[in-house]
Amino acid sequence: MLDILQAIPNWHLAGLFLAGMIAFVISTISGGGGALLLIPVTSALIGISAAPPVINLGNFISRPSRLYLFWHHIDWSLIKYYAPSAIVGAWLAALLFSRLDGSWIQLLVGAFLISTVLQYRFGKVEKSFNMPKLGFVPLGFITAFISTLVGGLGPVLNPFYMNTGLQKEDLIATKTANSFFVGLAQIGSYTFFGVLTANLWIYGFALGLGAVVGNIIGKRFLAGMNIKQFRVMLILLMVISGVVMIVQNVMILF
Repeated sequence: MLDILQAIPNWHLAGLFLAGMIAFVISTISGGGGALLLIPVTSALIGISAAPPVINLGNFISRPSRLYLFWHHIDWSLIKYYAPSAIVGAWLAALLFSRLDGSWIQLLVGAFLISTVLQYRFGKVEKSFNMPKLGFVPLGFITAFISTLVGGLGPVLNPFYMNTGLQKEDLIATKTANSFFVGLAQIGSYTFFGVLTANLWIYGFALGLGAVVGNIIGKRFLAGMNIKQFRVMLILLMVISGVVMIVQNVMILF
């Protein structure tokens, strides 16, 4: 283990820690998207193929701290619909991780993220469609499958949670609880299929520790925001993330 640590540049670890902290301050304030924000930075530091497992590992490490901070706001009635199918999706995606190109998937996700600004009219309306709880069964499978392949898909879920009536702390808490169960499946499946090497474990821990600090800082900012500010920030993040995903993947494909 000491030899592995010596072979890893310290600035890589410092960069991942700082990136995790900044991304999860933003993620906590705006309702998600920390993993998505980390994709460009992590890919630049350690390579595109290593980014998804490292980001998902860092996310998983940070989730207990966020669960602790928001525990009393969790809507457990949604967990039983989302988590089981999401776990199945994560395992299947890990199996296919080395064989599929996620660029086209990210283009579609980016277009969906940008469309949310039309759905919510810059945050002026609370709901754009009625989301039944049963709908979280296929949603869990699809989003866990894609996020396991590409490393992040957080903002995509926000409209669905918002359309069940969740806001601010309730949205973050319920989403984090679902993500924790998905993370167990992701890390277990990455390990089982030999994706997570010793180096990637160390990178993931560095990113995860930064994310823990970001969660704590972000919660302090969130307490002072009203629901309208929160919704506008959330939609702004989704649109920016969508534009970034489309631009990056158009460049790769063409």
